[in-house]
Amino acid sequence: MELFGRPEVKVFAERPSTIGQLLTDTAARFGEKQAVVTEERTLSYQELDGQSTTLAANLQRRGIQVGDRVGAVIGNCAEFPIVVFACAKAGAIMVPVNVKLQVEELQYIIGHSKPKLLIVEAEYAEKVKEAVRKSGLQDLEQPELFVIGNENSYGELLDESAAFEQVDVDEVDGAFILYTSGTTGRPKGAVLAHINAVHSVMNYKRRFETDDSMKTLVAVPMFHVTGLVGQLLHMFYVGGTVYSMRRYQNEAYIQLILKHEVNFLFNVPTIFIMMSTSEEFQKHSFGFVKKVAFGGSPIYQQTFQMLKKAFPKAQLHNAYGATETTSPATLMPVSYPESKVTSVGLPVDVADIKIVDPEGRTVPDGESGELYIKGPMIIKEYWDNPAANQSSFTDGYWHSGDLGIMDDDGYVYIRDRKKDMINRGGEKIFSIEVEDALKSHPDVVEAAVIGEPDPVFGEKVKAFVVGQNLDPDDFSELQAHCKKALAKFKVPEEFVLLESLPRNASGKILKNTLKETGGRSNA
Repeated sequence: MELFGRPEVKVFAERPSTIGQLLTDTAARFGEKQAVVTEERTLSYQELDGQSTTLAANLQRRGIQVGDRVGAVIGNCAEFPIVVFACAKAGAIMVPVNVKLQVEELQYIIGHSKPKLLIVEAEYAEKVKEAVRKSGLQDLEQPELFVIGNENSYGELLDESAAFEQVDVDEVDGAFILYTSGTTGRPKGAVLAHINAVHSVMNYKRRFETDDSMKTLVAVPMFHVTGLVGQLLHMFYVGGTVYSMRRYQNEAYIQLILKHEVNFLFNVPTIFIMMSTSEEFQKHSFGFVKKVAFGGSPIYQQTFQMLKKAFPKAQLHNAYGATETTSPATLMPVSYPESKVTSVGLPVDVADIKIVDPEGRTVPDGESGELYIKGPMIIKEYWDNPAANQSSFTDGYWHSGDLGIMDDDGYVYIRDRKKDMINRGGEKIFSIEVEDALKSHPDVVEAAVIGEPDPVFGEKVKAFVVGQNLDPDDFSELQAHCKKALAKFKVPEEFVLLESLPRNASGKILKNTLKETGGRSNA
């Protein structure tokens, strides 16, 4: 079908029409079953459906119409999914905002998305109020603010006397605006339409073979696409149960998995690495875990082997995607050869992925290039950003900015971010290749590699490492280790030992921060 003006987009013939319809259908099948279990409360599917309709009615009472934005500065709590489905039913576009943002960052997002109404947790209310004041919006444009918690003005939005009026919400209408990480310049507001999210949850179900027996634990932020689509909406589509944590804590996370026998885990590899170092984790069996998914950063052989040992009965799924792909673009199938473990999987069923050279020409299988991705899960547009819309899409394909290859069997391997590739005197170096070599050292837990300006070669390789038993003043052993696996020009010339790597809310390493802060170096 033609979608957002893009021709020949593959879609699933049978699909829910909107996100609101997705919940209503599931609630009809699993009414009294637990849908959401948070640290404060539990909601059944029937309660989630009913309370979101009540909230939608109160949004309408306050003038919210199809296409209006509703900002939400809410962490992992029961109110988050209620707001998700209330906005979906009213036809509003929810703008979930990273709760960790500071006033200036909030100020930009509020000023750019121009929400008509804001729902905010009490602990973030003051900085949001200040951001609204500084946003540049005129008095008549400033959003009405409702606070969950202390003053609890949010309670006004749950008035059961409000009558919900059914509105015409089309599947191509915007459902969310998710602001991208903004590791360079201003963040862009990615508009996820209903049809995008619906196809993504269907892709997860088909590839992972999930069903209503699934129980997941959301420790990543729900305002990020993995928590929102990969876990929350995915589970509500199949009829599973979502347990949630407000903030990730290693021991508490492990205890909740054991307590509820959570059988579907989805995290960045770092969380699994952290889990594996816990004595609590090591003394228990996790044979009840059925599915383990991971994405957001490279998976190393040793991490994969650790997961295989820790979750002996689980299917292990690598995943690759972005906010712009509404979560998954590629997913590992239920079974695959061991030789493919470092792959991010096969394109999802409705995806069209091609690997192109700098001129946009498709390269042969096995050759490296940038991933161009097309499909019904690709975002509708960037909100109020004509320049980004013009530069980010070609013939319906979104430019991922990621470099990778596709093998003869169709499996995709991510090699690097386009902007993270290092050019040392004309020699192109994939930072992931160097990171793999560093990670294979038994004392290295994590590694991030960047290009450091060099007066002779243009760039040289600089490594930031996290580990144990490493000498911060002598990295000759690590260099010798790298030389066994890498050409000499790829071996890091500078090292910095860190306690942890900087990350954004989605768990991705902020290489831009590493470039800006530098750190002490040792050759």
